[in-house]
Amino acid sequence: MTTPTAALFAHVPTTATPLRARRQMGTTLPSVPVEGLELCREETAAALFEGCADLCGVPQITTDALYDLLKQQVRELGPAGLLEHTEDFSHLDSSEFFEVGECRWYAYRLALTFWYRDARTRPMTAGEAAAALYLSDWGRTAARGRPGPRQVARHIRDGAASLPVAALVRLGRGVVADLARVPDPAGSGRWLYRQLMPDRARARACFDLIRGPLPVPLPMVVRTDTGTYALGATPPPGPGNRWARPLRAQW
Repeated sequence: MTTPTAALFAHVPTTATPLRARRQMGTTLPSVPVEGLELCREETAAALFEGCADLCGVPQITTDALYDLLKQQVRELGPAGLLEHTEDFSHLDSSEFFEVGECRWYAYRLALTFWYRDARTRPMTAGEAAAALYLSDWGRTAARGRPGPRQVARHIRDGAASLPVAALVRLGRGVVADLARVPDPAGSGRWLYRQLMPDRARARACFDLIRGPLPVPLPMVVRTDTGTYALGATPPPGPGNRWARPLRAQW
């Protein structure tokens, strides 16, 4: 930890909760458990497509609401109907139909949610990734050429390891509140942001890099059922061969 970071979190417990992955050997993503079934990503997307009118009416839908909609559609379709609908859906092109691409992204998001047992998982936000990058030695040491995605990803993991994940979550809220004008209602993130990221030019450079076109593989943030936080694995990219980097935490 850097000296300011170490001083702030010297008395914070750092015991890690063991994480148990649900993903089966030979699969890239875990299945989504719903109504006694285990759905792959395409089956999940196909079911959600049936309720896409409801999805379009809820901007920034929560994961719980998304999962409730999925359960409703699976109940209405039934196993046989879902199988038939998935066959039809699989022939639809995401680039041609916007709603199809959206449903595949929502399905990816739900698959990530169920990555670990007894926990909820989500993509790391752009603010959290920028904060972790800021706390790393990225840009502080001489390096040849522009950093590639994997190099940046390593710096993000290094920076994230310098403070408790629960604090990184708060810090990420402070980053987007300042640099993207996304409200932080509690305000605790902004206080932490001022303490740990005083160099606003560096903070902006880190944030712009994360939000730019470089496809940086970002790890997941895990919240266990006991309320503890952990840094998760780096998932495979989502549709379009890119990683999610939302401004808001998608629980």
